[in-house]
Amino acid sequence: MKILITGGAGFIGSAVVRKAVADGHEVVNLDKLTYSANLENVAGVANSPRYAFEQADVADAPRMAEIFARHRPDAVMHLAAESHNDRAIEAPMEFVVANVVGTAVLLEAARAYWGKLAPEKKAAFRFHHVSTDEVFGALGEDGAFDEQTAYDPNSPYSASKAGADHLVRAWGRTFGLPVVITNCANNYGPYQFPEKLIPTVISRAMEGKSIPVYGDGRQVRDWLHVDDHAEALLLVLAKGRLHETYCIGGEPNRRNLEIIQLLCAALDRHAPANTPHAEKIEFVADRPGHDFRYAIDAAKLRTELGWAPRHSLEQGLDETVRWYVENKAWVQGIRDRGFHSERLGLVKA
Repeated sequence: MKILITGGAGFIGSAVVRKAVADGHEVVNLDKLTYSANLENVAGVANSPRYAFEQADVADAPRMAEIFARHRPDAVMHLAAESHNDRAIEAPMEFVVANVVGTAVLLEAARAYWGKLAPEKKAAFRFHHVSTDEVFGALGEDGAFDEQTAYDPNSPYSASKAGADHLVRAWGRTFGLPVVITNCANNYGPYQFPEKLIPTVISRAMEGKSIPVYGDGRQVRDWLHVDDHAEALLLVLAKGRLHETYCIGGEPNRRNLEIIQLLCAALDRHAPANTPHAEKIEFVADRPGHDFRYAIDAAKLRTELGWAPRHSLEQGLDETVRWYVENKAWVQGIRDRGFHSERLGLVKA
């Protein structure tokens, strides 16, 4: 299968690219190469005859049409998106353009291409839109999101992803485009740009800086190793039912403060300092619109397709810390591009 993967130089996208090439698929990696993209993430497959790269913006309609016509993919996996909540507070319109307008442009390009395929190719084509559990809003002390949960986004980022989800369903229902949607839990693992919680803790600790905890750290998240996610995404692409949604979660629901404490313990093992890393924890002002709890019920994915995560949370976090410790040059490359774990997303009076 030849797969057009958008956002394939990003964190989750690059994991999907690496997995897809390893599984024998042909991959066209389409990425705009914004600040968080990094072609080093796919360096291990870049010389494969099954891999091609296109630098392009999904909101550029002529380029999308040209790329579809030239590469003639059998499927699309749409992961290109602005994804950091703090940045969405600073620049919400950038998220609307990238996540809503970009998805609409890509859908139209895919529809035009799909409509001209031969019958057997047309029947086999898939458009897989990769989304987030944040579109569902926040949970209280119990319960979990599933495929029937109503949408209730609370931030510019989650609202833009919700808009994209609705567009994908509309193109499926109105035009018959063969679509499938997945909504995932918080991802973690190697190659994650150091602005999200886990790589921020690791990179700041390794630099001897304070470790920020938003609010009281009681927010709860469902954590999913990125390699487990990539495996689930390719499984849904191959075997998921058309016009269905699948929720993908790792199921170890932990408070942010617990995650940070586990990371500090792993850092003490793999990058010991003069004092325990937990002593660097600093509570800071919470992010506006910060959802309290996410949790995913992945029963549909498990039952229909037989998927289950391979990484336990403790194992995955320990391996992630070790990867960052052993790949300091990758982190330094990001620092050299001007990113220094600065705080974003505070509403200014």
